[in-house]
This record gives sequence, C-alpha cells and structure tokens, in this order.
Amino acid sequence: MSQVRRFAPNSPELLADMEQQATDHPWRVGQYRDSLEAGYPCYGLFSDEGALMGYVLIMRVLDEAEILNIVIAREHQGQGNGRLLMESMLQDLRDDCCRRLFLEVRESNEAARKLYQHCNFHQCGLRKNYYPAKHGREHAILMEAIL
Repeated sequence: MSQVRRFAPNSPELLADMEQQATDHPWRVGQYRDSLEAGYPCYGLFSDEGALMGYVLIMRVLDEAEILNIVIAREHQGQGNGRLLMESMLQDLRDDCCRRLFLEVRESNEAARKLYQHCNFHQCGLRKNYYPAKHGREHAILMEAIL
C-alpha cells in the first residue's frame, strides 16, 4: 500500500524530471533547487518498494500555507494517488495547526480542479492570462481551503 510522508528531497533534478514527464509546462530544475534550499516542506507519495510516485511542495508561513507544485508521475495518474497525497498532506497540516491553504490551478486542468473541490477548496480569485499555454496564455484559478 502506498504511503505519504514528509521528506527532504536531495535531488531537484529528480523532481523536475518527474514533472517534465507528467505535465506540459513543468518547472525548471532551478525552481526546485531554490524551493528546496529555502526549506519548503515536501510530501512524497511512495510505493511499497519505496519509489517516489508523486509529491507536493508547499510554502508555509505561520498558520497558512500555499501549494507551490503537486505532481503525480504519469504512470500513477488516474488511480486516486493525487487524492491520497492531498488528503494526507491536509491532515498533517491540520495536525500542525495550519488554518488555511491556498493554491492556483490552470483553468483548463479539470482533473485537478475536481480533486481540489473534493478536498474542500473553493475559488477565491482569478489571475487572467497568468500561465503560458500552447496558444497564448490561460487563466489561473485561485483556490482556498479552510483547514
């Protein structure tokens, strides 16, 4: 059975490689390096054999947090792994007295939006033309969950 735990990745390249294979607009290695050097918490989803299947990187400030990036490896998508990762991370944040969690998501990412709504996020804003897209730009939907 898969397990979620907080961990300190020692390879920003590993995170960037997983995202590059899973999404059309991945972060660069430098963005991961900067986030890890800043000490931002990372939660990993691991297989029974200990292989990393996905992760979520957050930024925490006092009793609030923001999801910076969440990735499920392409071969593990569509199997409930995103939900498992999110629900475990949310419970850990609640246990650690975090009260609010924010994120932004591409308007076109319906699967992610459904996942976030299932996890009690609601839309709290919109950033127009925020993300680069194949043909121009697309909006970012800002979402918030009260923990």
